[in-house]
Amino acid sequence: MAEHDSDREDREPEEQGVPFDEDAAWAAIVAGYGEEPKDPPGTKPFKSIEDLALLEPETNDEPSRPQPGKEEKPAGPLGSSISFAPGVGPRDYAAREPSEDDFDEDDEGHFVPPEPPPLPTADTTAKFAWLGVIGGPVLLLLAVLFGWEMTWWLATLSVGGFLGGFATLVMRMRTDDDEPDDPGRGAVV
Repeated sequence: MAEHDSDREDREPEEQGVPFDEDAAWAAIVAGYGEEPKDPPGTKPFKSIEDLALLEPETNDEPSRPQPGKEEKPAGPLGSSISFAPGVGPRDYAAREPSEDDFDEDDEGHFVPPEPPPLPTADTTAKFAWLGVIGGPVLLLLAVLFGWEMTWWLATLSVGGFLGGFATLVMRMRTDDDEPDDPGRGAVV
């Protein structure tokens, strides 16, 4: 399909059989500059932002006629927003504090979680292993960012620190083999 249409696009308008008058086209554009074209029949006119709250007008075809026996009032906005006094509004609402009187006999009151146990202290070997795992790549990154010369001791320290720390942490991991083979009596009802 594209191969058949490509030869049509390359031809000039005169070759397609349609005469084109460029001066007439520009004259029509300049003559219509600044004028707004009429709306097509049956469409509703454009509403400005001030008139958005007004009733929908009839289409362009039918002019509005006042109802017999009714006075024609100037149309004003139909809706409005709710205004609150300063400091009084939906965002200023605060729930009251609960009291012990709010609970029934079945309620036990507020749950206060217990203090969590302290974190276990790490031994010196684990601290140096984590230092190697984290410090090795950070040392390489700093060497690249600051443009340090990559010497043998810098590469050995960073790569060796990472590999040594990782191996130490893996070797010191706890296994589940410490548990006895008898898991217990099972579910107790």
